[in-house]
Parts: sequence; structure tokens; C-alpha cells
Amino acid sequence: MKVGLDVGGTKTDAVAVDDAGAIVGRLRMPTGWGPDAVGQTVVDAVRALGTDAGVDLAAIRSVGVGIPGQIEPGTGRVVHAVNLGVESLDLAAVVAPQLGVPVQVENDVKAAALGAHALHTRSGAPAPGSMAYLNLGTGIAAGIVSDGVLWRGARGTAGEVGHISVDPNGPLCRCGQRGCIESFAGGGAVAERWGRRSALPVRDVFDAAEAGDADAQALRTGLARGVAAAIRVLVLTADVDIVVLGGGVTALGDRLMTDVAAELAASAEASPFMRSLRLQERVELLPPGSPAAALGAAIVGAQGDTTHDTEEALVHG
Repeated sequence: MKVGLDVGGTKTDAVAVDDAGAIVGRLRMPTGWGPDAVGQTVVDAVRALGTDAGVDLAAIRSVGVGIPGQIEPGTGRVVHAVNLGVESLDLAAVVAPQLGVPVQVENDVKAAALGAHALHTRSGAPAPGSMAYLNLGTGIAAGIVSDGVLWRGARGTAGEVGHISVDPNGPLCRCGQRGCIESFAGGGAVAERWGRRSALPVRDVFDAAEAGDADAQALRTGLARGVAAAIRVLVLTADVDIVVLGGGVTALGDRLMTDVAAELAASAEASPFMRSLRLQERVELLPPGSPAAALGAAIVGAQGDTTHDTEEALVHG
């Protein structure tokens, strides 16, 4: 059995996965703030799978953690996870001794790409040879999976499409460039430009646009153009079979997909080459509530477990 955790800015999603790949336990709990609290959250979430979800902790052979920020190659060190209050944390080294099993750490979007690929493969649909998972959240990023293997690129930045500038005269992005995909389609950028307090600013932008607010309509159009641009970039550079959209912004569901489809159709209308790519047929929405990131983290943890004969049990503390 393997465990995967998706450590988010406010919540941590934990799953236990049996040897057949089925999820046999799942729970969510608040994420602590700061390096010490993040490490404790990981330990507490794994132990809670035993106490609250009925998972046999002694059967767990590996733990994988998906977490925002950069992961130093070859280590479990997390750097620049600003939404968690973490500047630098060797997470694997901190939690593995407490859990008693191998721990692997991966960027959350890359983990979600593996999980989305696994879910698609198990859905009964034809297994895609290649997939891009495009995360539409506070920021924009993607992970690419080919033949079940995560493609990282030469320096681990494959899929980082959020900071590709698509309009030199566009809005200023936090990275310092203008017109980045993220400056148009990132939930954080949309909320900042909307400038009105709200628990769900992107949804409010869509609602206001439908009510005729010109500023909201411009933001909504820009968001769809940004997402469509990211899809085109992923297909034109990696030629993936499908692009799966996930992340908080996708809670908009059909309202988002309708706008994105219209943008893709407009580019196809103007270009026989773009029509030949059939982009609208290559885009899917991750089902709401999907445990893709946690499942992908479990896969990462199992891939790093080379001690299949270990009989160490998790520390119950």
C-alpha cells in the first residue's frame, strides 16, 4: 500500500492506495503554516488515515508528497513555497524518520499530472500516449506525462507555460513581464485586476460579465484567451494527445469550457493549420473533487521506493 498527500495552501488531501491502484482511504485536513507546521501536517495526515479512515498503517510501504514550490532535483528539499510560509525545507528528511517508510517529494502540479493520467487510464477511456495537465489556480502551470512517465525537461521546468508572454502590451505579470498567460488567466491576477473583495472573485467576474459589467467582460474574455493560449502552446510544443484542465478556476465548469472552446474555434477559423490540430477535441475537464494530485503523489512515492521488502511500520507516536 502507498500513501499520497497533496499539501495545499489551506488544505491537505491524503489518500491510501492499494496494490491494485484503488483508493482505499481518503481524508482532508488543514495545512499548517511554516516549515515546522507543514512537516507536522504530513505526519499527522498519514497517521489520521489509520485513525480516521481505517487504513492499516503497518501495510504502508511508501509516502509521496505533492507540494507547491520548487523541488531541488534529486532531493526532497522544497524551496520558495511562499503560500505555505516555506523558504527552504528538506521535507523528506524531516518526515521520513517519523513515518518509518521512504518519502518522495514532488511539485504539486507535476504530481497532479501523473494522477490525472492514472485516472484517465482507469476510466475505461483509451489510454493516452501523452497528456498535459494544465492547472488553472492562483497561478498557471502544467505537467506533461508521456507513456506514463513525467517529462521534467533538462532543468525540471517542462510545462511551465504560465510565464510565456502572449501579448507584449498586456497586463504586468508578477514575474516582471507583460502579457504572460498567467497575467490573463491566473486566478490571483484576475482577482487583483477585479479589485473587489470576494471569497470567489473569478466566479464573481463571470457573474458580473453576464450581468453586463464591461470590466468583468474584459477580464472574462482575457481569461479564456489565456487558457486557450496555454492549450495551443502545450499542443504545438509537445503535441500531447489531450490537455486536461484542473485547478480551482475549473470549478466554473461549462461556463469556462464554453468560453475556451469559442477562443479555440476562433483561432481555428482563421487558420487551416490550427483547424488540422482539432484542439477542441483534445481538451478535457478534470472531474470536480478528483484526488489527482494526491494520487499522483502516491505514484511518485512508490516510484521512489526501492525497499520493497521493508517491514518497518509507521511510528504511531
